[in-house]
Parts: sequence; C-alpha cells; structure tokens
Amino acid sequence: MIDTISTWHDLVRSRNAKGLEALLADDVVFHSPVVHSPQEGKIVTLHYLHAAFRVFMNDSFHYVREVLGPRDAVLEFQVEIDGVQVNGVDMITWNEEGRIIAFKVMVRPLKAINLIHQKMAALLVGGA
Repeated sequence: MIDTISTWHDLVRSRNAKGLEALLADDVVFHSPVVHSPQEGKIVTLHYLHAAFRVFMNDSFHYVREVLGPRDAVLEFQVEIDGVQVNGVDMITWNEEGRIIAFKVMVRPLKAINLIHQKMAALLVGGA
C-alpha cells in the first residue's frame, strides 16, 4: 500500500511531478478552482497536476497546515506567484491501496484565482 500523503509531500519537496502517475487511481476526479466541471480520469488529472506543478511549485510554495483522516487530507498552502500572495487548500482522498481518487484545489483571494486561471489556461490550452 502507498503512503499517500508522504509520497505527495516527497513530490512537492522535490518539485518533480514524475511520480504522480503511480499515485493516481485510474478513476481519479480532479476539481480545479477555475474549471466548473469535475475532470475525470487519470490522463486529464495528470495533465492538470503537471500544469499546476509548473505554476505553483516555486521556492515560496509551502504547506502551513495539515488535517489528516484515515483516507483523506486537507493541506493548506501558501505561495507567491508574480508578486501575488496565494492561499489555498489541497483536499485529497485516496482508496484502500493508497491511490488518489479525488483531488480538489481551492484558492483565494480573487486576484490569485484570476492569475492562476490565466497561467493554467496558457499551459493547458498550449499543451505545454
């Protein structure tokens, strides 16, 4: 069984998204702070998370609080992107094997949401 949150923290610390595929269940659902509908499946979730690593994972990114349950976690983060202070949470749920089945990101304030929407759209539409 995968130690989901430890593995997630290792990926974030290394700023390397290469281990994501093994951490996600095939039927994972991703909830973006800027996309209305849930994004279903491993391929689309990988696409979003790879882009998120490029946008969020700079030297200022860090988790400030963690609330853990038996198969879920809420991780509060802070990061500065282009001079904008971003505060948000990653809400992660995993299955009995430790693979992530749901990943929801919530971000504040509005200025940060607008910036993230712009940056993520550029990466996702551009196919980067």
